[in-house]
Amino acid sequence: MQTPVTIIGAGLGGLTLARVLHLHAIPVAVYEAESSPTARAQGGLLDIHDYNGQLALETAELMEGFGPLVLAGRQAMRVLDTDGTVVFEVADDGTGGRPEVQRGDLRQLLLDSLPEGTVRWGHKVTGIRALGAGRHEVTFAGGGTVVTGLLVGADGAWSRVRPLLSAAEPEYLGKTVVETYLFDADTRHPAAAKAVGGGMLIAPSPGREIFAHREKGDTLHAYVGLSEPRDWFAAIDVSDPAVALARIAREFTGWAPELTALITESDTAPVLRPLYALPTGHRWDRVPGVTLLGDAAHLAAPNGEGANLAMLDGAELGQALAAHPEDVEGALTVYEEAMFARAAETEEDAMPDIDSPDNTAHGLVALFHRAQEGAQGTR
Repeated sequence: MQTPVTIIGAGLGGLTLARVLHLHAIPVAVYEAESSPTARAQGGLLDIHDYNGQLALETAELMEGFGPLVLAGRQAMRVLDTDGTVVFEVADDGTGGRPEVQRGDLRQLLLDSLPEGTVRWGHKVTGIRALGAGRHEVTFAGGGTVVTGLLVGADGAWSRVRPLLSAAEPEYLGKTVVETYLFDADTRHPAAAKAVGGGMLIAPSPGREIFAHREKGDTLHAYVGLSEPRDWFAAIDVSDPAVALARIAREFTGWAPELTALITESDTAPVLRPLYALPTGHRWDRVPGVTLLGDAAHLAAPNGEGANLAMLDGAELGQALAAHPEDVEGALTVYEEAMFARAAETEEDAMPDIDSPDNTAHGLVALFHRAQEGAQGTR
């Protein structure tokens, strides 16, 4: 008899785990605080890598459904100096190993692959207590409870499951990203659209940087990074979008207007997303009946790997449980040791610190070249 699995969180990692468990006929239920799959926007583009995210999709037997979700041309990338000069550019010839998809489309693919009722929407966790023998009681807002045989925290940065395993808490990285959107970009925002090109734009500088993606539907989605304490952002009145955008844009005085247009011409109110990370090398001792995956386990500075790692965590945990049907603790040990090592390795691949003097267009290009030379040297 397989131990039923209770997953907290219906993000990409938790849903990948649920899908792999379903393929192996292991009973699983996913509890999600959001009221429905469409309760909120699911974010922008994700590049799904051939060495982790795509491996997870293969394990989940979803590569056939993944193909039609890929947005052609979006692997193109350009690095611009703050004056708008293109310093580095890579075209998308269709052979790259990191195809781009909309996060929401990928999540829906996973949801559609699960039997109806697998995800229990509107279940916000308010408390968890250990019952002994690896069992836990999870309490939800409104008073409902569930007793778990195996509990998996796939509930992100502020995981309610993590305290069962670790006292570590995420710490602010000193950087906040301001998200903006420009719609119908080619016709309504032509200068910004031309600067972004067909895929991704990166315009770095010490303390300030702009990333932007061309999403489907002729939408530009920008991520404006600023190195400032939380109190600095608290003073910005985001309830008045025009004033807030103007205040943020002042921090980019002297930058090319086609770049600052990604701020000033936003068609939406700015959304502030402070960045947090768990301590480097975060891990825990084995606790019976509970584990973590994705950001709940190894929240790190953005490096393009987060969603991919979460999905691979889910796929590998599912495989481990299927391979050890009579030894859940053995399966969790196998999974966690591999996951800890993988997370530690990818922490080393973070982008340059925003405050570094090397956080410039030319510094970033030099980093790309060093990484390429290192990859060639290991062949």
